[in-house]
Amino acid sequence: MTSTPIAAYGLLSDCRSAALVSAEGSVDWLCLPRFDSPSVLGRLLGEEAGFWSIRPVGDFTSSRRYVGPSMVLETTFHAGEGEIILTDALALGDGDRGHDLGSGSPGALLRVVSCTRGTVELDVVFVARPEYGSIRPLVRPESGGLLVRGGAAVLALSAPVLFAVDGDVARSRLVMEKGDTCGFALDHATSSEAAPAFWGQEEIRGRLADTVEGWASWSGMHQNYTGPWQDLVALSGRVLQALTFYPTGAIVAAPTTSLPEVVGGPRNWDYRYSWIRDASMTLQALWVAACPDEAGKFFRFLATAGSGQLGGGDDLQIMYGIGGERDLSERELPHLPGWRSSTPVRVGNGAWRQRQLDVYGELLDAAATLPEYLAGMDSDTRRFLADAADAAADRWQSRDHGIWELRRAPRHYLYSKLMCWVAVDRAISLAALLDATDRVPRWREAREEIAAAITSEGWSETANAFTQAFGSDHLDASALMLSIVGFLPGDDPRMLATIDAVQEHLTDARGLVYRYGGEDGLPGAEGTFLLCTFWLAHALALAGSVERARGVFESAAGFATDLGLLSEEVAPGSGELLGNFPQAFSHIGLVNAAWAISRAEEKSGGPATPANSGTQG
Repeated sequence: MTSTPIAAYGLLSDCRSAALVSAEGSVDWLCLPRFDSPSVLGRLLGEEAGFWSIRPVGDFTSSRRYVGPSMVLETTFHAGEGEIILTDALALGDGDRGHDLGSGSPGALLRVVSCTRGTVELDVVFVARPEYGSIRPLVRPESGGLLVRGGAAVLALSAPVLFAVDGDVARSRLVMEKGDTCGFALDHATSSEAAPAFWGQEEIRGRLADTVEGWASWSGMHQNYTGPWQDLVALSGRVLQALTFYPTGAIVAAPTTSLPEVVGGPRNWDYRYSWIRDASMTLQALWVAACPDEAGKFFRFLATAGSGQLGGGDDLQIMYGIGGERDLSERELPHLPGWRSSTPVRVGNGAWRQRQLDVYGELLDAAATLPEYLAGMDSDTRRFLADAADAAADRWQSRDHGIWELRRAPRHYLYSKLMCWVAVDRAISLAALLDATDRVPRWREAREEIAAAITSEGWSETANAFTQAFGSDHLDASALMLSIVGFLPGDDPRMLATIDAVQEHLTDARGLVYRYGGEDGLPGAEGTFLLCTFWLAHALALAGSVERARGVFESAAGFATDLGLLSEEVAPGSGELLGNFPQAFSHIGLVNAAWAISRAEEKSGGPATPANSGTQG
């Protein structure tokens, strides 16, 4: 059973894939060459799935940080009278800078250890287990390191030390004194390719330094936000860039699968895909914390992935693979015990087959965020967006599975109706750019019909709030989006009542927000959602309640790890981070809430330093 806390991990990225490294120096998650590739190191979900540990022998303490404005991780081990610094990175392409970050990434994990004080003995253990631990590979020592073959994978571990190999477990002990440096590199190829060449020590150190410079160049070019919580916003922007698949611009919801929403329970999903649901909020966050160029690339990915689906009368799919793939069929891996025995472990995500009507609004809202990109788009893409607005106008009265992808019978979810309203509302404003002014009368008619239905059927006198679904009294945090998307003014009495109801009845003792009330058809009670808590802060800012907004924001932001990373949920009672990690949606919520609070304080003459998107890309 894997028991290392989720919060103990740091993220590495080369803008194509990701690795998670524990505070004790163990790489427990690595998928190559893409985010959604099978893992080669997967102890996060079971000991038998492999790991690569570098740590002092005996007792030690550790601290860590990212090196400057980068996703290069530095862990300092204090062991007796000695001190070791371990620097980890997924290598960027040689000379990758700015907008090209990730263009030449070789898919190589670099690890460099340096002794800065005294003498320290290190234990290095390397256990590669390709295809989620289902393969025990052949491991052969060679001059320059280890060659690993198993299934479709060929791995080369470059190392200046000798390993003792027992089956597929390789171990080395080395004694380091002050001034010593030792570099390792893990490279990969497929069985149909030549085995990777071993890296020399100078090359490892040079590429590590180049990777730091590459991230610094991107941050220097893109990150100029100067409002409150500047460091958290900047880190969140880098996390969103780190979760971006450079070849297409797709952003994964998280780089992991099956980290549970409930410890020991079945709420374990694969998040290594790109959701349309996240689109508009993601683009707004990228505008604030990153760059419009990244936002435009993400939008082009969504438009391309979804093109052609509406012509035959099909619904727009809710998520896609990072290469634009549509079939994300879900399966279970019964040989893995899961994090803290949370089974089943799943790869793929069956929710891709669900009907979610909110996707039309998210897509059109994303387009409205980037109107300058529409002017240069081809006629097929413009027609696709206009057809998406037509689909919202035609289908808004249908039932669906809702934003939370509940695996039960479809219902008339308020959020789905709201985002259909957003779809036609944004399409009206974009009609000229879409060459669709002839469709405006139908869109206006639909907008009025949807608005009337939301205000009459989405409101519950019993709850004194807008609720989860038409005719329901159960609260749902997504109702906070009514003001965030501009359906109601932030200070509308019904909006204020909904905010109060959520804050009073849908929060825990810490002030963190649950997604919804009532049963959802799955066993176990999930934790509070950080995204929803940031929504509450955002809605409070729009309502003019800036002090309350700040308090809610800081309650949620307080659960960021020592590296500034956020998961999806916070466990009841223990306050432990749960869910796939790090979670893009949580970082998106943080950025957008910080921006909203900054604007509200600026408007009221409050204490915030004037904020600006400052994204000169």
